[in-house]
Amino acid sequence: MSNKKKKSQPFGGPVPEKKRAPAPASIGMDGKRPVNWSLIALFLIISVGGTYLAIAMRPKPKVPKYGFEVLRTFDHDPEAFTQGLVVDDGFLWESTGLNGKSSVRKVDLATGEILIQKDLDEAYFAEGLTVLDDKLYQLTWKAGVGFIYDKELNKIGEFKYEGQGWGLTTDGKSLLLSDGTPEIKFLNPKTFEVERTIWVRRKASRVGQLNELEMFGLKPKLYANRYQRDLIYEIDPNTGEVTAEIDLTGLWPRRERPEGGVLNGIAIHPESKKMLVTGKLCPKLYEIKLFPAEK
Repeated sequence: MSNKKKKSQPFGGPVPEKKRAPAPASIGMDGKRPVNWSLIALFLIISVGGTYLAIAMRPKPKVPKYGFEVLRTFDHDPEAFTQGLVVDDGFLWESTGLNGKSSVRKVDLATGEILIQKDLDEAYFAEGLTVLDDKLYQLTWKAGVGFIYDKELNKIGEFKYEGQGWGLTTDGKSLLLSDGTPEIKFLNPKTFEVERTIWVRRKASRVGQLNELEMFGLKPKLYANRYQRDLIYEIDPNTGEVTAEIDLTGLWPRRERPEGGVLNGIAIHPESKKMLVTGKLCPKLYEIKLFPAEK
């Protein structure tokens, strides 16, 4: 029996073994420690991911909103399924839709009296309308054909385009066409070829259902009805960015609307510079003044 005793601490118990120091990192033949590429890659992934996350979570700039004040109202044909609207030469020019009821009209703005009306063949569902160089250009919905008229509403030509036709306006050089998507096409008014396009975006998200169109201003802005919404977008025609929203809630109370009655139709009076708006099957044309809805 061995007489050796285990070394003990002052308060008894065996003395713990000494821990070995961690082995030094391996060193290459050049005397340098090797680079830990996996850690560097992980660091870069975290850094880049954090940057993108910060950008994604950064507050988006607010889109200015405008309310309205009704200055006066004019009578409007309650049977008119309004698709296009423009004021020119002191008259209201209007395109109305629905198969078998589509037309192009010259209307007395003050009284709402229809001065000239030309009906389209029942095969056509009329859409947007604009005036350029004393000619009226009218779209149809799915037929892919448009019509050209003189100021007496005599048809003097036709043109073709790809896709659907919704809204139509002009910047004085090109015809701007909406087709229900976020895309606005700029057409050459002589060849009707697409010269360029813009995609309408609100805070980086594309928005569609763009219906009736209007251009106005010294630095022209594009205005578009949002289909089935009491809303008009103000759009930068160069970039497609939505620069403001016009909230028309309450202008034409929903309880007073017939089936199919939605706001559609924008015109700017060239003299008063005021905006005129109406709707499909709406009995009134409203002249409105805009004001900021929030700061």
